[in-house]
Amino acid sequence: MKKVEIAVGIVRSHDGKIFITQRGESSHLAGFWEFPGGKIEPNETPFETLQREIAEEIDIHIHKAKFLKTVQHQYNDRALTIHAYLIEEWDGEPFAAEGQPSRWVDEEELNADEFPDANRTIIEMLKNLDKDFN
Repeated sequence: MKKVEIAVGIVRSHDGKIFITQRGESSHLAGFWEFPGGKIEPNETPFETLQREIAEEIDIHIHKAKFLKTVQHQYNDRALTIHAYLIEEWDGEPFAAEGQPSRWVDEEELNADEFPDANRTIIEMLKNLDKDFN
C-alpha cells in the first residue's frame, strides 16, 4: 500500500472564512474540495512543506502557522498522514495559482461531504476551533 505524508494549511481570515481549493481532474479524489498543501518531500519537515506548497498553490507567504493535529486515514489504495496547520497571518492575497477552482467559505458552513474522507476529522475540529484551541 502506498504511504503518503502531507502538510495542509487552513487559511482562516479575521472574519472566520476558510480558503479552499478544488482537486484537479487528474488527481486522486478529483472534484473534492481541499485545504491547500501537498506531499512532504524527502529531507523536508511538515512545516517546510507547508511553506513551499502554500506559496506554490495559493501564492501567499506564511507569517505564522499553528500546528493543529496529525490525522491518519486509510483509503483502499493508500494510507495518508496529514499534518494540519492553522494559518491566520500571511502576506499576499490567496488565489488558485495553479488555475484550480477556489473560494472562501464560512467556517461554520464547511461541508465534510464536499471533502475527501481524510478531512472529516479536520473539519469537525475546525467547527470547534475557538472552543478547543484558544
